[in-house]
Amino acid sequence: MVSSDDIFKKSPELLTPVVLAYERRLKRYGDTPRGVFWKNAELQRQRYEILVRVFDDAALAGGITIHDFGCGYGAFFDFLADHPAMRASSYIGTDMSTGMIAAASARIDDPRALFVRHLTATETADYTFVSGTFNMHMDADTDEWREYVRASLLRLWKRSRRALAFNLLSVASPEKFDGLFYARPEDFLAFARKHMDPKAELIVEPPLPDFSILARRREA
Repeated sequence: MVSSDDIFKKSPELLTPVVLAYERRLKRYGDTPRGVFWKNAELQRQRYEILVRVFDDAALAGGITIHDFGCGYGAFFDFLADHPAMRASSYIGTDMSTGMIAAASARIDDPRALFVRHLTATETADYTFVSGTFNMHMDADTDEWREYVRASLLRLWKRSRRALAFNLLSVASPEKFDGLFYARPEDFLAFARKHMDPKAELIVEPPLPDFSILARRREA
C-alpha cells in the first residue's frame, strides 16, 4: 500500500489532468451543473439533500463552520444559503481549479462564504462535505486513485470536528463512463467504520448512481 505522504507528493501529477478537464468544462458550460460534469440541477440537489442528513439538532440551530471540499462554482453554498444550519454560520469552499474559485467568488457575495484554492485539505471545520470531488480520475491508475481518495478522506476526517459526509460513484451504477472512478460501497463503508466512525452510515438511493457515507464524531 502506498503511504499517505507518498500519495500526496504525487497528487499534483494525479490531479493536473483533472484540473485541466474542469477548466475546459467551465469555459464550455459556465457555472452550471454541466460545468462540473453533473447531468442536471435536480440530481445535484438530491445529493446535497442526502449529505445534509449528517446535521444533528445542534447543527440545525446554526453557529457552525462548514467546509465544502471540491466546491466547484459554489452550488452547495447556494443550496445551504437559506438552510437552518447556516444561521450565524460560516462556509469555506475549497477547489483545485482556479477558474472554479474565480467563478464562485464572482457569483456569491455573502459574508458567510469564502472560497480558496488548494489541492488538499487545509481547512478545519465542524462539518466537512465532499460531493463528486473524487469522481473523475481521467487516466490515473485505479488502485493509485483509490489510495489517493482514502488518504484524502482521512485528512478531511482529521480536520472535521463533528462530522464528514461524502459521496462516490458506485460500481453498481448501470451507466459507466471512461475517466470516472467507481467504488464498492461496502469497501468504503468498512473503511469509514474502521478509521472514522464505527457507526458510519451508508445511503444508497436510486436513481442516483452514487452512494453517500455519513461519519460522525461520537462521545467517548
